[in-house]
Amino acid sequence: MVRDTDPEPEPGHGRDRGSRPRRRGQGELEAQILHVLHRAGRPASAAWVQEHFDGELAYSTVITILTRLHEKQAVTRVRDGRAYLFTPAADGAGLAALRMRRMLDAESDRQAVLASFVTALSADDEQLIRALLGSDAPPPNGS
Repeated sequence: MVRDTDPEPEPGHGRDRGSRPRRRGQGELEAQILHVLHRAGRPASAAWVQEHFDGELAYSTVITILTRLHEKQAVTRVRDGRAYLFTPAADGAGLAALRMRRMLDAESDRQAVLASFVTALSADDEQLIRALLGSDAPPPNGS
């Protein structure tokens, strides 16, 4: 269990109070917080995540992001007194996959969305998907 009393973070992984944070891309902060949780190697408190985050984040921001990640099933949490301890259930790639599934689920014409997505893939990505699905057969349209 990782608590607030753990040793100081290794150099380059603590908060840098002297710099102004840059604007992050959508989902980037979630991925960064997941990365911190993975580094913990065990359940960690929001305060621990805040302390070991590479940059400065308000505690309320960390709680908000961890709560969102929990709602997306990207982290699990267990009660520890009045607080929660968080464990990653997905890595950055898993989080991106969760977002893709959520977007797909929100569309009324799932087949059209998937067809549009697949036709826009590069040849390498298409081949990777075929391999992951266990089919090396050529596509029906010959592409």
